[in-house]
Amino acid sequence: MSGKPFTTSISGLSESAAQQRLLQFGKNVLRLNETKRLLWILRDVVMEPMFLLLAVACLFYFLLGEMSEGFMMVAALIFVSAISVYQEVKSANALAALKELTEPNATVIRDGEKKEIPLQDVVPGDCIVVEEGDKVPADAKVIQLNDLSVNEAILTGEPFPVEKDTVDNNLLYQGTVVNSGRCLAEVVATGSNTELGKLGKSISTYAETKTALQRQVDLFVRRLAGFGIIAFFLIFSINYWHGNSFIASFLYGLTLAMSAIPEEVPVAFSSFMALGAHAISKLGVITRQPQVVENLGAVNVICLDKTGTITVNKMTVDTVFHFPSASLSNRDHLTAEAADVLLYAGLASERSPFDSMEKAIVEAYAATGQALPQWPMVKEYPLQGHPPMMTHVYQTGSGVLATAKGGMERLVAVCKLAAAQKESVMQEAQHMAAKGHRVLGVAMARINSNTFPVHQDDFPWTFIGLLSLNDPPKVYVRDVLQELYGAGITIKLLTGDHLQTAVSVADTIGMDKGKTVFTGDQVLDAGEESLETMVVESNLFTRMFPEAKLRVIKALQKKGDIVAMTGDGVNDGPALKASDIGIALGKEGTEVARQSADLILTDDDLRKITTAIRQGRKIFSNFKKAVRYIVSIHIPIILVAALPVLFGWKYPNIFTPIHVIFLELIMGPTCSIFFEREPAEANIMHVPPRKRDAWLFEKSELLISIIQGLAIAFGVLLLFYSYAGEGNQLTEVRTVVFTTLILSNIILTYVNRSFEQTLATTVKYKNSLALPVFLLSLLFLFLLHFVPPVQQLFGLSPITVTTFFVCLFTALVCTGWLELYKAGRYRLRSRPDHKHAF
Repeated sequence: MSGKPFTTSISGLSESAAQQRLLQFGKNVLRLNETKRLLWILRDVVMEPMFLLLAVACLFYFLLGEMSEGFMMVAALIFVSAISVYQEVKSANALAALKELTEPNATVIRDGEKKEIPLQDVVPGDCIVVEEGDKVPADAKVIQLNDLSVNEAILTGEPFPVEKDTVDNNLLYQGTVVNSGRCLAEVVATGSNTELGKLGKSISTYAETKTALQRQVDLFVRRLAGFGIIAFFLIFSINYWHGNSFIASFLYGLTLAMSAIPEEVPVAFSSFMALGAHAISKLGVITRQPQVVENLGAVNVICLDKTGTITVNKMTVDTVFHFPSASLSNRDHLTAEAADVLLYAGLASERSPFDSMEKAIVEAYAATGQALPQWPMVKEYPLQGHPPMMTHVYQTGSGVLATAKGGMERLVAVCKLAAAQKESVMQEAQHMAAKGHRVLGVAMARINSNTFPVHQDDFPWTFIGLLSLNDPPKVYVRDVLQELYGAGITIKLLTGDHLQTAVSVADTIGMDKGKTVFTGDQVLDAGEESLETMVVESNLFTRMFPEAKLRVIKALQKKGDIVAMTGDGVNDGPALKASDIGIALGKEGTEVARQSADLILTDDDLRKITTAIRQGRKIFSNFKKAVRYIVSIHIPIILVAALPVLFGWKYPNIFTPIHVIFLELIMGPTCSIFFEREPAEANIMHVPPRKRDAWLFEKSELLISIIQGLAIAFGVLLLFYSYAGEGNQLTEVRTVVFTTLILSNIILTYVNRSFEQTLATTVKYKNSLALPVFLLSLLFLFLLHFVPPVQQLFGLSPITVTTFFVCLFTALVCTGWLELYKAGRYRLRSRPDHKHAF
């Protein structure tokens, strides 16, 4: 392979020529998995159970000749559909925005300058620059390369990297991944004209599957829908048996079915997740799928990579140990012996380095006032092994020279040092690592043949020395870890560094290291039971490699943990994919890491992880509030529609579909829009994460919501029975019942803003819809009580002020009791002997 640095003579296309070609060839996109179009959204809305029930009710009203009711149902049908379409379009737009944010950029040379452009703007003739970890943006022909190998599994299915050259094997294909090295290449095809496009494949690596919460929501809706179907046939049969017409009985049955189906829940779920993911992206954390938000609040273990995540990812050579002379020098005074170590380390690095470690080595050698020899490279052994090691072989004027750098244990072993020598080197390495520095071993070998060993370990190596590189932790990491610990989250550090290096860094950032420290080899050698014990006992794993990281993550998941994993390199891809939430670095991370991850930190700021977890917990908490609200308000609607029929009360069918759909029009937006905008509660980062197998609600939570619903139902039915027994007309009784339900709904909305804090606190919560929802509810009440055409449409009649206040008092008592319950819980929690109650 060529070891020459890239030339600067290539100017690429001009911007004007690129724009012309963009018009000629079109965008560099594959027309697959497009966002749902409006017609698809409309189709989904039409197929919703509530829409179908409304349509049937509307038809029956017209068949009965009740035109005003029929047109009212048409208006309701349009309004409900408009709300659903609005929410779906808003969610789809949020997803489209997320997709745009996660689309990778491409590096091109235009007008002689290297530029970052959107991948879709790459055109045939562009000169692209790709390097290790990048996904190839289009089909291209290699012009110049440096140690280039590419993984073409997406096309061939073969997982092994393919070495490239500039003559015979010089084609790069869209969607393939650069395994090592870098290159300049000229684009020959884009979009659907690429090999990938012709095969009809997608370059997306993210597979969307139903989450645990989605399955729970589906089950919840199916159960209530099943109840609604049974109730429909029951109410229909009873009404028909008592002499009502078929159509009238059918409408009464539909009324109960409509009141039972919680169609707001799936709409609320998709809305909360999509809009929540979009909101998080504005905070610098891009989610590649909205369902990821669900797991954010449940994460209880975070496995951190060191370089770039914990550290600043800006390395400098700190200390150099020259083994033959046993001399030690630091960066402020590099001796000739130190320059010798840096020379061989530099020759073992990429000629045009892009890794921060290799950049630091080359810069340190340049500081000695010398330049690396430009000998032709005749062989390269890529970074591999445990610990890893890499070798470059050069043809020099005096023969063949091999240079190597890598994990110092590996270099000491391949150099076959005597026991005393090995001990001396290991002591120096431990002194360096104790400062938290990364330590590398350096070796060289001279051979008189052009026949090279199959394995790089088999050269006649001579040990040259050690060098340490300083990459200090970010100043805020300690505070971030303390916040995560406070949220009940365990932190584990999985690093490829030496034991002393990792221990020093862990101590610096205030990390709990656990009972012991294990290495990657120990992880691979352990049996399943032993590994489960290891991942519980230890929070610090050193000399880790991809297979070992993967085993740790799977062991944690097996014991029920929800695991997040950070990573930035090509080799982090499997672990990022396997974790419940893979977190990639947006700036320094490779494209492979970004495409394998669920979250991308746009500025590599670890603080964004706590931001994401806080937002995830808020979204999940608000979704639970919305569903608990739905449960509570549906119970009285169902019971008021069903019990009078079952017990043969004076006015058995107090509601018609018009009344239920009106209540649905109030509940739908309240559930999916109002609660979605609620702020996070103050203690949201001071409670432990929920468990992997936890149900949507704890038993106590569901019990309280059911009691809320039963209390409202009791109050409404009590008024129903009393006013009907006093000889009031149907329209008067219906007005009392309907008014009480609406008032209860208003109060319930504000009571359920928190199940811990009372109204005295929640009234201060900032929600832009808090006042509009209240005012609109009052407007509905005004129309129902003071506008005769509206009263006639709903079958209502005026009631006295006294009766209205009876309705208000009943609603306050039956709904507001929770405020007293919350206040009592707060006092109990505040007592020293009840700190951990509830």
